[in-house]
Amino acid sequence: MPKFVIVVGTGNAALCAAIAALETGADVLLLEKADAALAGGNTKYTAGAMRFAYDGASDLIPLLRDPEDARLPNTDFGSYTTEKFSQDLLGFNDGRALSDEQQVLVKTSGATMRWLASHDVKFEPIYSRQSFEKEGRHVFWGGLTLAAENEGVGLFDMELAAVERMGGTVRYDSAVTGLIMDGDAVVGVRVGDEEIRADAVILASGGFEANADMRVTHMGPNWEAAKVRGTPHNTGDGLVMARAAGAMDYGLFAGCHATPMDLHMAEFGGLHLPPGERKNYRKISYFLGVMLNAEGARFVDEGANFRNYTYAQYGAAILEQPGQFAWQVFDSKVFDLLYGEYRFHDAHFVEADTLEELVALMEGVDGSAALATLHAFNAAVDDSTLFDPTALDGKSAKGLTPPKSHWAQKIETGPFRAFPVTGGITFTYGGLKVNDAGSVMTEAGSPIPGLFACGELVGGVFFGGYPGGSGLTSGAVFGRRAGYGAAQG
Repeated sequence: MPKFVIVVGTGNAALCAAIAALETGADVLLLEKADAALAGGNTKYTAGAMRFAYDGASDLIPLLRDPEDARLPNTDFGSYTTEKFSQDLLGFNDGRALSDEQQVLVKTSGATMRWLASHDVKFEPIYSRQSFEKEGRHVFWGGLTLAAENEGVGLFDMELAAVERMGGTVRYDSAVTGLIMDGDAVVGVRVGDEEIRADAVILASGGFEANADMRVTHMGPNWEAAKVRGTPHNTGDGLVMARAAGAMDYGLFAGCHATPMDLHMAEFGGLHLPPGERKNYRKISYFLGVMLNAEGARFVDEGANFRNYTYAQYGAAILEQPGQFAWQVFDSKVFDLLYGEYRFHDAHFVEADTLEELVALMEGVDGSAALATLHAFNAAVDDSTLFDPTALDGKSAKGLTPPKSHWAQKIETGPFRAFPVTGGITFTYGGLKVNDAGSVMTEAGSPIPGLFACGELVGGVFFGGYPGGSGLTSGAVFGRRAGYGAAQG
């Protein structure tokens, strides 16, 4: 008899778990809290980018939906080694060594991408956001090169199609409300009054980012006001159920992925919008301008590193500012370089021909202090270094606190635009401890029979932040592992 595996959730990690379990011969049922329109967890809210180790273009071409793309011969993808991936993660660990989970992520990232491609989950180069043209070539930067075809919505669609081809079943509007226990073992789930028995249960129901009370409890009062970038359904249900079954908490519960978001965005990114549009409330081109708080002061080094390495932290920095908002200021020299989200039909911004007029339009800001900050910034810009968005160009604004280390250009060419932003939470870092088979562990260090976890529920993967694209890759890596473990264990 094949094993019967229940997967709780339908995001990237859940679908990867289902594919792996089906591949091993199990019967798989996915139980989704949302209806079909809002299924997919946070996956549909992403741009679909996935970070993984590769040696060069020859490792990428087999993953592409269109390996004959005419741009490929004029593209410089560079390489992204396991050593570089490890170094990037260490840069966010606040002095910690690489965790076991991080080592698994790095070492199996490439193999997991090839595995996804073998199930017809295909990718495309991120020309619009991760490359700039230089001397007639498309030069990629920051170690992030590929995204799922049609971004996060496409990733969900392709993974779901693979699950359905392989015989998996999805039930929507089926929130799991509890685990069924037989002694210390998990033997099924409850969906309201219904009991569904199974050989194994995989929790892939996301973190607690959409639960304001849990955010405040684990992360502090600032996080009550955070905008939720993704699904409203990630309310910590899996974490609560696992704890009731004896699971140990693991990872940094005070940490999360938090990006700058449109201050006036609709709740949860606008559930009335098509899924592919909801991600456009993020505002992450700050490295091309400056950010000012209510006091008219800068508060981060906007050019500290490539955007990939700072955007998951700068949402938290904004929430620490007076009033928990800021304004991103740009001049017309960079309008064509701003990401498409700045031209989104529901993007909020003000525009003026002079800086004096602009600061007067920036609601909640000390206009005179903001103008003084902008003038001081312009005076500090190094005019002798050329602006190069494809590299850490060293074009800085020095002598300021904080400095701007790269891509510092004077804000002097009108018209000028300013975008109001706040902090938006994407996913939480605290979760559960799992072993090499994806089994959920107890405080005593033993696996809970029949219970597995993946995705945002796996703790120990991220700490002070993360390099962009790592989240979806982590979901796939640990989802695949949990699927194999549940079907084979």
